[in-house]
Amino acid sequence: MQAYQEFTDEELVIRARDGEMGITEYLMDKYKNLVKSKASTMYILGADREDLIQEGMIGLFKAIRDYDSGRDASFYTFAELCISRQMYTALQASGRKKHTPLNSYVSIYQEHDEEENGAKLIDALENKKERNPEEIVIDKENVETIEKIIETDLSPFERQVLELSMTGMGYSEIAKLLGKDGKSTDNALTRVKSKIRKALSKK
Repeated sequence: MQAYQEFTDEELVIRARDGEMGITEYLMDKYKNLVKSKASTMYILGADREDLIQEGMIGLFKAIRDYDSGRDASFYTFAELCISRQMYTALQASGRKKHTPLNSYVSIYQEHDEEENGAKLIDALENKKERNPEEIVIDKENVETIEKIIETDLSPFERQVLELSMTGMGYSEIAKLLGKDGKSTDNALTRVKSKIRKALSKK
């Protein structure tokens, strides 16, 4: 395996396509920690982590199979996209992407920042240890309101954007994963925030 370390991933993919044995195994092992990292972020959407890792490894294999150095960005970037797409597709197919309440939401109370890359939906809900029972009940009611909005007031695209934001992805990464442009994705996230803020302000 050490013999492969002096070559770029892009060079190794070409050699793997030419039938050289061992390279695919090397790349799968090299990127397994990336797969585990992605599985950890998507775990909050309700999937089994081991299932996600398995799906991610399938996505990684597809990246090795399909990467085109003349068309795509770096192999790392392409592999990251393929892994995320495979996991999210599996989540959609399984129907287990149910919204996780309380401390697993992305922030809507602060302006979206690409560098922020994954805060909480309602910061006030995050630290419940110092709260009295009355405050916790109010928080639970807010979460129920938010979940109702997600189910009834958001478009399918807006729900997808919110769900992926919950994993800590920035809007540009979400746009790539969903095959959308950055502006429409950012606008969708802004609409989601606005709808939730409006509903909570009526309580």
